[in-house]
Amino acid sequence: MLKDLFNLFFVFAKIGAVTFGGGYAMLPVFQRELVDNRGWTTEEKLMDYFAISQCTPGVIAVNTATFIGCSRAGIPGGIAATLGVVFPSIVIITVLAIFLQNFAHLEAVRHAFNGIRACVCVLILNSVVGLIKKAVIDYKCLIIYFVVLGLSLFAPVSPVIIVILVGVTGVIIKPAKTPFSGKTPEKPEESPSKKGK
Repeated sequence: MLKDLFNLFFVFAKIGAVTFGGGYAMLPVFQRELVDNRGWTTEEKLMDYFAISQCTPGVIAVNTATFIGCSRAGIPGGIAATLGVVFPSIVIITVLAIFLQNFAHLEAVRHAFNGIRACVCVLILNSVVGLIKKAVIDYKCLIIYFVVLGLSLFAPVSPVIIVILVGVTGVIIKPAKTPFSGKTPEKPEESPSKKGK
């Protein structure tokens, strides 16, 4: 049990130490480390964790770490993963808070932050494209996507209200079973024992 908790702490501390830009910028790292490398979750579940994390108080990356930690090792796992993902930030921010004011005026430091901001924009864009591919799975979801996009751009509607409305809408209309590819899900083959009945 302690080994599992330490592993959760270490993995999420590594993610927190090498990722800049917040939740969406962390998504590619989460996917590589947790889905591809370790198989701790699936892409679909990771998207669900991110969606739920947006609807709950707190930072997206921290909430996602808590969800995954709980799914792996219960409440202790959630605590270990949460502490792991925030620990590097606490250390780095503390060091920066102590020394940054002495170096913020340097031209090299300003250029470094400009480069980091540009990099973060690319990471967030990459995450958004991945989210769209996984979330907009049929025409009903596409309509919801464009309605929400329009509300976000042109109407002064609170994001909280939008999230609640589209959640209720999703429950009411239910996503279609046929995705954009037009392929219907294959039915699982019956076992020989069932066929013989």
